[in-house]
Amino acid sequence: MSYTGDGEVNATLRQEAALERVTSRATEALLVATGSMTAGRYGLFRWDMRPRAGGPKPHFHRTYSEAFYVLAGVVRVFDGERWSDATTGDFLYVPEGGIHAFENVTDAPASMLILFAPGAPREAYFKELAAIQREGRTLSAVELADLYARHDQTMI
Repeated sequence: MSYTGDGEVNATLRQEAALERVTSRATEALLVATGSMTAGRYGLFRWDMRPRAGGPKPHFHRTYSEAFYVLAGVVRVFDGERWSDATTGDFLYVPEGGIHAFENVTDAPASMLILFAPGAPREAYFKELAAIQREGRTLSAVELADLYARHDQTMI
């Protein structure tokens, strides 16, 4: 998609204090730019992990790519073949279908940016997971499969 006009006044500044946060026991996601805000072009979240937060097991997505940029700390990333320690400034790109995972296994917090393209509504998935944790619920295998299917999360 290309712009063919002569320019517009249409930029959006979002102050950090006004950004929505999704908090779970081990992480906090700062919803910097959701897919709905960017007309589905991308989503951008800051993902802050507490010490020993762990992370998702290896999985892939069929309908969007994901990119990870480490802001602070050490994030263990899985590229489909091996685990590596990513530190400040390191970047991992995962195209559609790429098996990946990440985790914080250190005694220090870690933070990264996660970019989804196109802008899948990932905030719905993270909000649902956080609510399940807050409620202390354990999902059955059928409920878990449904959750993953609704949010393009194929676990390996």
